[in-house]
Amino acid sequence: MVILRTTLILLALGVLAGCADEPDGDVVLEFWAMGAEGEKVQPLIDRFEAEHPGIRVEVQQQPWTSVHEKLLTAFAGRSTPDVSQFGNTWVAEMEALGALEDLTPYVRRSAGVDEGDYFPGVWDTNVIDGRLWGVPWYVDTRLLFYRTDLFAQAGYDEMPATWDGWVEAMRAVQAVQPEGGYPLLMPVNEFEPPLILGLNTADLLRDGDRYGNFRSDGFRRAFGFYIDLYREGLAPATSGTEISNLYQEIDRGRFASLITGPWNIGEFQRRLTEHPDDWGTAPIPGPEPGTPGLSVAGGASLVIFERSPHKAEAWALVEFLSRPDVQAEFNRLTGNLPPRTSVWETTGLADDRYARAFFEQLGHVRPTPKVPEQERIAQAIREVGEFAARGELTVDQAVVALDADVDRILEKRRWLLSREGRGESGSVGGRGMGADGPGASVRTPIPSHSRTQPL
Repeated sequence: MVILRTTLILLALGVLAGCADEPDGDVVLEFWAMGAEGEKVQPLIDRFEAEHPGIRVEVQQQPWTSVHEKLLTAFAGRSTPDVSQFGNTWVAEMEALGALEDLTPYVRRSAGVDEGDYFPGVWDTNVIDGRLWGVPWYVDTRLLFYRTDLFAQAGYDEMPATWDGWVEAMRAVQAVQPEGGYPLLMPVNEFEPPLILGLNTADLLRDGDRYGNFRSDGFRRAFGFYIDLYREGLAPATSGTEISNLYQEIDRGRFASLITGPWNIGEFQRRLTEHPDDWGTAPIPGPEPGTPGLSVAGGASLVIFERSPHKAEAWALVEFLSRPDVQAEFNRLTGNLPPRTSVWETTGLADDRYARAFFEQLGHVRPTPKVPEQERIAQAIREVGEFAARGELTVDQAVVALDADVDRILEKRRWLLSREGRGESGSVGGRGMGADGPGASVRTPIPSHSRTQPL
């Protein structure tokens, strides 16, 4: 029995030793990277380790489909990684839990991470209450992909810059399309189009992000514009799952345009076989003349977890992956768009036939509300938008329903803010807060950020 206990103790010590830094004194950083980035980042990690003797990085590839649960489990078990890739809309939730290291002082001391070299709207996705919680790693947004030949045939050599001009162009395109064609595809099961249009005319939330702002004149105008595109037959009230082959339908001219992201540059180049050169990209039109159209600020950032025992070394990795030369290599490895404008210039992306519209659009992007409940709000927009697009709700009914849904989602937030107002402990995000209070039994999920999922 004594031998058995001794053996178990030795085994336990061996396990603990395996979890510590290397015997030769190297610091070991745990880095979580998701999807394709986790598969392709290793050459950059090898460079980092060569430049930083004494630091070794273990990359853990995480699938987007399960990383939410893994993050929550790691946080609860006090076993979060040192550094992680993070979807931009994740930041509010994890900062609210107290899981992230405040990077503001690190950037102030940094000679390499220059806020002025980043797209402002994307940088802002990582700023909460004036403090920085992540550094953009790559950027993403949505804009228009369109059949340039069909628009040219309709008399438009480029996409109009205003909503009114956009509608006129689509009417003209429909007149030259094959019978049954649509100038625009906006699948009703996607929340991004109504959200993007809404960001152009209104704040989605009001009163310190306590309530929905969907009945405001600004959002109602944008939502009405969105629904009118279906009512007029310029876009079909169909979901993405009802389209068997998107690229074939675009190639045939059934759809002349769609709102999508940068991953489709490669897909269009590979899959448009009948019209391989007859397509282009354009920024989202604006609601008024002289007002650039806004899109949503997306992408992924690099964060350091507050519980990391190696924060200086973790910051060295973040700084390295943020260097312009490293970001240029990352773009070559993955195709992801860099967040630093200087890299767009040095790599030629700013002048690329298809990417330059993204460069222009990324100068006019806006974060979604920086609240932990954002993913649930986005899903409410999707659900109500689909009912309205299919004619089951009027615009007035839809915006009222959206306000009601979002007000319910934000009930716990209002309760927490009221507690803060009385000087009680706890904060909006739940730092130091127990499980009591309205909505406490409902866990807000972390948004997924694969390329087939919301930004």
